[in-house]
Amino acid sequence: MNDNLAEQKAVLRRKLREEAQRRSNADRTLASHELCKLVQAQELWRAARSVLFYMPLPDEVDIRELMNVAFAEGKSVALPRYSSQQGRYAPCLISNTTTDLCAGAYCIPEPSAQCPIADPNKLDLLLIPGVGFSLDGRRLGRGKGHYDRLLAEVRGQKCGVAFDWQVTVEVPAERHDILLNYIVTPTRWHKCGQLAAGV
Repeated sequence: MNDNLAEQKAVLRRKLREEAQRRSNADRTLASHELCKLVQAQELWRAARSVLFYMPLPDEVDIRELMNVAFAEGKSVALPRYSSQQGRYAPCLISNTTTDLCAGAYCIPEPSAQCPIADPNKLDLLLIPGVGFSLDGRRLGRGKGHYDRLLAEVRGQKCGVAFDWQVTVEVPAERHDILLNYIVTPTRWHKCGQLAAGV
């Protein structure tokens, strides 16, 4: 990554984090609930048998409500688990958020060692957090590239999960960055790129 692109991303991260700080916990809770309802209304969700979720940080959309729906509907539920030896995340199956999670990397709960690794080619839907998104399917992460490496290994439909204020006109990106298929916010379900063009 060239220095100019890195600086552009850093500036956008600061801007979006400042915007997030202006939102109350009540705003985030309501918006998260509305987003979870919108996801459930999609055919892509209804058809998915195996879904990759994430455990939310305080400034991310809380999709744990949706995870509980997935358990109730008999879907396979996966979460990322970080391997410090490999320097990357792997999707791991869980059956219970109380017994199957432990303290993980970056203070994020993640599947414990006994949880099996999911076949990345059998994940139908991936719900992906980020700092920011653009409607052409680009994602601004936290700068470590962990999700980019994970997304490069899976075939399922990739959906960015965002508050409305996280969707911006443009996200600086490199050619090898993985594009998302969809972006969902509390108010809209958006098809990105070729999907939006009907290709």
